Amino acid sequence: MNVRIEPDEDSGVTVVTLDRPERLNAIDLATAAELRQVWHELRFDDSVRAVVLTGAGKRAFCTGIDRDAVVPQPNSPYMQDDPLLTVGPKANDLWKPVVAAVEGMACGGAFYLLGEAEFVVAGTTATFFDPHTTYGMVSAYESVLMAQRMPYGEVARMALMGTAERISARRAHDLGLVSELTEPGGALAAATACAAVVAGHPAEATQGTVRALWAAKEAARTQGFAQAPHLISLGNLPAERQTELFAGRRGGRFRVR
Repeated sequence: MNVRIEPDEDSGVTVVTLDRPERLNAIDLATAAELRQVWHELRFDDSVRAVVLTGAGKRAFCTGIDRDAVVPQPNSPYMQDDPLLTVGPKANDLWKPVVAAVEGMACGGAFYLLGEAEFVVAGTTATFFDPHTTYGMVSAYESVLMAQRMPYGEVARMALMGTAERISARRAHDLGLVSELTEPGGALAAATACAAVVAGHPAEATQGTVRALWAAKEAARTQGFAQAPHLISLGNLPAERQTELFAGRRGGRFRVR
């Protein structure tokens, strides 16, 4: 199993962990299917009143789609099959509060998950970046989701700079992407403590609040997502060229202010 579930019936909090540390918790097709199943199961479990989402190991929360995943695409600029579109809780009609706990890297496709969390807690060594443009890919869905969590100019800079620049946890906190900073390794405990408080409130009230918060930005997200398939089809380099760019990747600098 690539997704680990740890319920705590006393607190009402379930911890969901991406458990592929050897792959930096990248999401392959099997993991995507497991995430969908997990969210569906949590919908029906009334003992679960809040969720913490995290990644195993110290190196990464999630690095997006696994580059070894093969996803056939339709021959049309208006249709795009993206397995990450259905890995988040909201995409699976789960309206229980979700808190993300981030240690290490969170990049690219990780934003599908962070974009559907209520808030993010991060260790001070966490970093955030979007590698798409570096490798000849359009950052479409990721940019739409992050534009609802960060100021426009900061999202634009992150998406356009690619791997040349990583946002530090402290900078992410300043921008509002991260709501709380902890010492390295402390994000899970802090996120779980927050989730336990939320789980202690009446479930109907918390779930209604989550739904209301999501409704406030749902229309803009839907409009942005509608543009994504043909932008990706028209703007992405061929897969073999992307692979060449990935093979020649270089590290970037950290932006702390």
